[in-house]
Amino acid sequence: MSELYLFSARASALERLQQITRDLSGANDAFGTRACVYATGSFGRLEAGPDSDLDLFIVLETDPSPPGKPLLNAVDEIKLKGALISAAEKNKLAKFDGGGRFLTSHKVGSFTEWLGSSEDDFRNTLTGRMLLLLESKPLVGNDTYAKTIDLVIAKYFRDYAGHEDAFVPSFLFNDVIRMWRTFCVNYEFHRKEGDSRNKIKNLKLKFSRMLTCYSGIVYLLAVYARDNRVRPDDVKAMIAISPTERLEAIVAADFGLPENSAATLKEAVHHALTSYSEFLGLTHSKKAVQIYTEDETMWRKKSYAFGRSLSTMIDCLGEVSPEADGLRRLILI
Repeated sequence: MSELYLFSARASALERLQQITRDLSGANDAFGTRACVYATGSFGRLEAGPDSDLDLFIVLETDPSPPGKPLLNAVDEIKLKGALISAAEKNKLAKFDGGGRFLTSHKVGSFTEWLGSSEDDFRNTLTGRMLLLLESKPLVGNDTYAKTIDLVIAKYFRDYAGHEDAFVPSFLFNDVIRMWRTFCVNYEFHRKEGDSRNKIKNLKLKFSRMLTCYSGIVYLLAVYARDNRVRPDDVKAMIAISPTERLEAIVAADFGLPENSAATLKEAVHHALTSYSEFLGLTHSKKAVQIYTEDETMWRKKSYAFGRSLSTMIDCLGEVSPEADGLRRLILI
């Protein structure tokens, strides 16, 4: 597995991300105590290709006294966005999606204020919060980034006190599953009939979007299977590594599985990473649409097999104990 394209792509993406971060050092000095910027998408997953753009979220620190006015004024926010645009251009990245109209900001408490409400999706806080946890890398304002993560985790763990020895992260799991279903429904809304690019977008849904969500679920299920609990620090450890690294991490742990089940889990991870590596090789190609179209049936089968690999991981981890099976059941029903 050491020769997979995935690993060279990861190293390249990390190197490029580090250069972008260096190019934003001036913005970090000027604004990093009042805001944070984190990358999501292919850079956040450490798998950016030659034509990848930079998907960003901006979070603003607020005055602690009501009404919580942002500490970054409108002019400085424009300057920060200008620095982000300049860094993207300097690194010859694809133009921001939608002409930059998605380059919006949120207050530091917004990701928890609307959690679970009908406003959550409308305000894009569901996506911002989930991608913060599942595929993010900080570029500016590391302290605010960490503070935002702490606030979000605290919300999901509001019933943690008194249950530290056997805490089940059901609230978090349900929100991750909601994000996955939102990805699926949003795809159906935005796809255009007759557009050949829809096929690649559908494939990305079945690989990268699915992995973003279910790598987090599999990783935390593995922690629960091993420890019979999930702690806030376990979620932070999950956030700190990429989706593919989470799959690698679970085969390095000892879950007390029967020998056959352990072998099945390892094989499922190997198959998933190999399939995902092939998917990245396709999507990083300038002829991705043509290659996919020439053998659409094969790629569809690969995507279904990839999903089955993730399902197999969940089933294997659910076999560890009755408690782990209970969390596995929560994922399904």
